[in-house]
Amino acid sequence: MPDKFIVEKEFHNTRFDRWFKSKVLNIPQSLIEKIIRKNKVKINRKRAKTSYRVQFKDIIIVYGLSKLKESIKIKKTKYKPSSKDKNEYSNFILEDNDNFIVINKPSGIPVQGGTKSFKNLIDILKDTKYFKDKKPFIVHRLDKETSGVMIIAKNREYAQLFTSLFRIRKIHKTYLAVAHGNVRQDLNLLQDNLISYEKNKKVIQKAITYLNVLKSNEEYSYLELKPITGRKHQLRKQLYNIGNPIVGDEKYTFIDNKKNFKTKYIMLHAYKIKFMIKNIKYSFVAGYGKIFNQFVKDKF
Repeated sequence: MPDKFIVEKEFHNTRFDRWFKSKVLNIPQSLIEKIIRKNKVKINRKRAKTSYRVQFKDIIIVYGLSKLKESIKIKKTKYKPSSKDKNEYSNFILEDNDNFIVINKPSGIPVQGGTKSFKNLIDILKDTKYFKDKKPFIVHRLDKETSGVMIIAKNREYAQLFTSLFRIRKIHKTYLAVAHGNVRQDLNLLQDNLISYEKNKKVIQKAITYLNVLKSNEEYSYLELKPITGRKHQLRKQLYNIGNPIVGDEKYTFIDNKKNFKTKYIMLHAYKIKFMIKNIKYSFVAGYGKIFNQFVKDKF
């Protein structure tokens, strides 16, 4: 027998593949596309497309779901945060309201779990008072070793709102970084065509960042960075491209960083975020941690 689902109001206008992963089965995108190609999914009695945006009260039929579950042999070990973790991360909350929180994410923890990570920020926060009877929605990301200000929505409406604001560049972020070498004082704009690969397909994206050299010497430069675009690893790649990689970055560098830190630590911090919702201006500043602070004091 096929499985029948009716789209709930909170998923209205959500891409089908995202709805499927959330409400039916969290499987790789390639598998979703495969069952659609094989006509295993019907939406309102019509053939489905992954790009389709589900509507409130859509009727979705999935054929062979039980066999699919058996074939992929899903084995998930969920991370269960300790009381110590929950209390520790409560100390980093900068804002808490009915629709979102703002947190000063510490370095060293990924935003969500993955193949190479177990402990993660989302699993810790969803079991705290901040998300009681609610679900955390990621609206933007910070790398595991990057610290700083981060928004997490509490409902789908605000998740979609923040996603839209990021897309139209109405959310303004400021980063602080320490880079190797003496960055030119007259360099105030970085423009690159960054290359990445998706499923072996080469993708070229334009990246723009405003730059301000706060302090510098022959060994290091203390920088303020304001990205206009939001590409993956944008700031790390752009500083590497001009020959001034970020201190502690082991991926985009040509310098041995082991002399700087005994543990993995990138000198990149999301310092400030500004945006407006319903004519209300929001601005949040996240202080940087002890390692970052001490390094700046020692080197400048």
